[in-house]
Formats: sequence, C-alpha cells, structure tokens
Amino acid sequence: MADIARYPLVRHLRGSSTSHVEQVRHGRTVRAGVGASFWFRPLGAVLNEVPVDDRELPLLFHARTSDFQDVTVQATVTYRVTDPTTAAGRIDFSIGPDTGQWRSTPLDQVAGMLTESAQQYAIDLLATADLPTALAWGVGPLRTAVAEGLAGDERLAQTGISVVGVRVVAVRPEPEVEKALRTPTREQVQQQADRATFERRAVAVERERAIGENELQTQIELARREEQLVTQRGANARREAEEAAAAGSVAAEAAARRTVLSAEAGAESTRLAGAAQGEAEAARVAAYDGVGDAVLLSLAVRELAANLPRIETLVLSPDLVSTALAQLGAGRTTA
Repeated sequence: MADIARYPLVRHLRGSSTSHVEQVRHGRTVRAGVGASFWFRPLGAVLNEVPVDDRELPLLFHARTSDFQDVTVQATVTYRVTDPTTAAGRIDFSIGPDTGQWRSTPLDQVAGMLTESAQQYAIDLLATADLPTALAWGVGPLRTAVAEGLAGDERLAQTGISVVGVRVVAVRPEPEVEKALRTPTREQVQQQADRATFERRAVAVERERAIGENELQTQIELARREEQLVTQRGANARREAEEAAAAGSVAAEAAARRTVLSAEAGAESTRLAGAAQGEAEAARVAAYDGVGDAVLLSLAVRELAANLPRIETLVLSPDLVSTALAQLGAGRTTA
C-alpha cells in the first residue's frame, strides 16, 4: 500500500519496492515505476498501484472422476504480475489519492481467475480417470497438468500475470469412500501382521519344542548315566562281598585248620599222657603185686589221707582202735 502524505492542494506519494505505481493524467501515463515517489495534484491524477512480488494463492476445490466419485484437491499457486501496465489496464488497481487504498478488490479478481483456471485443468485431468487410478497417480500428474495449463493460459498472459509455481498438496476422496478404499489395504496389512505373529509364535513353539527335546535328552542321558552308576555300584558292592566272602572263607579255613591241628595236637598229647599214665599205673600195679592186704590198706589210707582235706582234730573211739589193733595183730601172727 502506497504512503500518501496530504498537503494543501498537493499530495506526496511514496511507494514500496514491491509495488509498481503509475500516475495517469488525461488518459496518459505521466509517471510509472517500482518504488516511485512523486508529488501530484489530487484533482487531476489517477493513481494505480500494482504489486509485483510473488503471491501465494491457496486452492481448495472439488472435482469428479470418470466413475462419478467426488474428490477434493488441495493446492497452492504462486503467481506474480510481470506486466503491471497491462494488468492495470485489464484489472482495476486504482487507489484513492487521499488514502492510498484500492478502490476495488483487484487481488480477489486475480485469485478468482487463477482459481477457475487451475480448477478447470484439474477437473479435465481427473475426468479421464476413475477414483482408484486418480488416487494411484498421486499429486505429480495433477501438478504437471495444472502448471502446464496455467503457463499456457492466454487470458493470464494477456492480463500480464505469470504463474511461478504450482504445488498440489493432496487429492482425497470423500471420507466414507476413503475409509472403504483403505479397508482392503488395512485388511491385507492386518493379515500380514497376523501371519508374522503366527510365524513368530510357530518359531517360539518350535524353539520351545527344541528346548523340551534337549531337556528330555538331557534327562535320558542323566538316567542312563545314573543306571550305569547304579550298575557299577552294584558290581562294586558284589565284588566287595565276593572279596569279603573269599577272605572270610580263607580265614575260616585257616581257623578250622588251626583248630584241627590244635585238636590233633591235644589228642596226641592226651594219648601220650594217657599212655604214659597207663604205663606208670601198670608199673605201679605190678609193684603192688604180691603185697599183703594190710600193706595195700595202708597205702590206700595214705592215699586217702593225701586227698582228704586237712583234719585239725581226729577223735578215735575205743572200738575202732581195738578193731584196728586186733587186725594188725592178726596180720603179724599170720606173717
């Protein structure tokens, strides 16, 4: 927007570096330029201010595909006025000499013209494809079609407007249709996720089975080794018992042999002692052969006295002494 200073009978205009300002008097351009600054009389001056900087125009419009599906196109068009004089002659860019503001809405007219043109090229392209194809294209073909169409648009060229760039942000169908289109892909992704889950579970089950088999094999190996250990312990115990039995048998045989030898030695000793005693008894009996009864009786009494316990006191009755003396006297008479 131009900056206008008001003075009596005259005005001073000071433009900006992004605006083309021109002064028209009696249908003839008196002054024109970007960033112009000049004095003018308000009663006889017509002022035009045309912006020459790049401007962004967001677009949001609907189009229909060949299968009668409604889609929403969101885009942005960047444009600029390359011929301000021509643009001022086609669109009202005049400003008030007192306020410096546009008398109309020229930028809205430019935006409407660009919107209609871009929308027409986008609709022409989308009408040749069905909805899945249009969505599969993405934004590339649509951006190219709109950019090429606007670049070759004669109306824009005749107005002095050129398109710097076109950006298509999105091409989206209606929410219900978009949800329906997403369902097969979502189901496919879900199936792949379920398949991955099942495969992961299968791998986990297989690993658990392998671990179980390893544990079972380990237990079997431990049981086998334990069996071998029990067998070896039994064999060792049996061998120890056999060795102990053999040692006991040898010891018993040695003890029996010692007992037999001892018995034989005792028997032989007893036999020899008996024989010697018999011989001595026979010799003693032979010595007593022919000895009288009185002598034998005396010997018997002596032997008896030798084997009787010790007698402290002996009492002899008269009868016994008489009898003994009688027998003694009779024996002497006989002798």
